[in-house]
Amino acid sequence: MKVSVIGAGAWGTTLAVLLHYNGHSVTLWESDRHYAKQIHKTRENKTYLPGIDLPDEINITHDLEEATDDKNLIVLAIPSQFLRDVVKKIQFSSVRNSIFVSVSKGIEIKSTLTMSGMLKDVFADIHTSQISVLSGPSHAEEVSLRIPTAVVAASKDKETAKTVQAAFMTSYFRVYSATDILGVELGGAFKNVIAIGAGIIEGAKFGDNTKAAIMTRGIAEITRLGVAMGARNETFAGLSGMGDLIVTCMSRHSRNRHVGEKIGQGMKLKDILKSMTAYAEGVQTARSARELAMKYKIETPITNEVYKMLFEDKDPIKSTNDLMTRDLKDE
Repeated sequence: MKVSVIGAGAWGTTLAVLLHYNGHSVTLWESDRHYAKQIHKTRENKTYLPGIDLPDEINITHDLEEATDDKNLIVLAIPSQFLRDVVKKIQFSSVRNSIFVSVSKGIEIKSTLTMSGMLKDVFADIHTSQISVLSGPSHAEEVSLRIPTAVVAASKDKETAKTVQAAFMTSYFRVYSATDILGVELGGAFKNVIAIGAGIIEGAKFGDNTKAAIMTRGIAEITRLGVAMGARNETFAGLSGMGDLIVTCMSRHSRNRHVGEKIGQGMKLKDILKSMTAYAEGVQTARSARELAMKYKIETPITNEVYKMLFEDKDPIKSTNDLMTRDLKDE
């Protein structure tokens, strides 16, 4: 297949290499013209994925029309808050036969739409069978080294999900298929907020008991909100829910956990973000998740406290105490 990966961050670059070795003709689009030329010349993404060679056959371009014209698959690997601006520049006439695969794990702030919802909002004529997502516990740093990983490809159209599954499946990258695209997207987005909370627990020097509580109760509130929005309960027990939550809360590669750790250590959010080259989706998703919880009248105490620690400078010790002393509940 002819495949384009839009976004040359760590994950986009990793997937471009994976797809190339899977036998596809791959184009990798980078938004910065000068950096695109650098990647093309050095065959290495030194900023986001150092040490991984990019085969000469992978076409590196800054030209969005070149990247999207006449492609079978278009992989969208740009942070969720910036993706709409890029998608709006794509001529739908050149992609009306393409399948879009979103690998961005976030919720758009202004619209509170998932990325599949955003695609339908931008392209009025897009068909359900053209929209899919790929999500699950999959840090680029490990996938690029061919460490065994399992993810899920989802689309409302079963055949589309299976097409994406086959395109990405390798001996080290196992892909399951699913039709609950909303649940897969919400699990991938909301878990980033809980991961910031887990990082705060780490940074504030609480223990494993506390992290286990945050993760367990975190998946409970993610599921409550997701089901209220129309997703399936069982999706959140799978790879894109509990699986992704575990790795994002526990891994040293997690950008969202990193943000939380620094908050727990007393740093201010603006200073943390300035020090990072990669994008932590959970920061802005905390806003969207809180707004959605209020809209659907779902109780999300952990998300609420993470929001307050990020944007209202609430003390982590006070937030933890407030969570621990809430009214008595049944599990």
